[in-house]
Amino acid sequence: MAAFDSHRTTYGSAVLFGRLGATICNVIGSVAAWNDARVTRNALAALSDRELEDIGLIRGDIDTVARRKALY
Repeated sequence: MAAFDSHRTTYGSAVLFGRLGATICNVIGSVAAWNDARVTRNALAALSDRELEDIGLIRGDIDTVARRKALY
């Protein structure tokens, strides 16, 4: 009786497409993080100084908060 092995290792094109897929995912993730930071920055910038004070921020904190949110 003969045995036939149908399992293949990941060499050649599979590795290339894996790296390409990972690169595409990284690009999409970076664009999504940038957009989230942009939306957060715009929403906070639209608030008055009094509203920012109510949530414990000053206008100078907006970029820091937007960048921090993009990292999470």
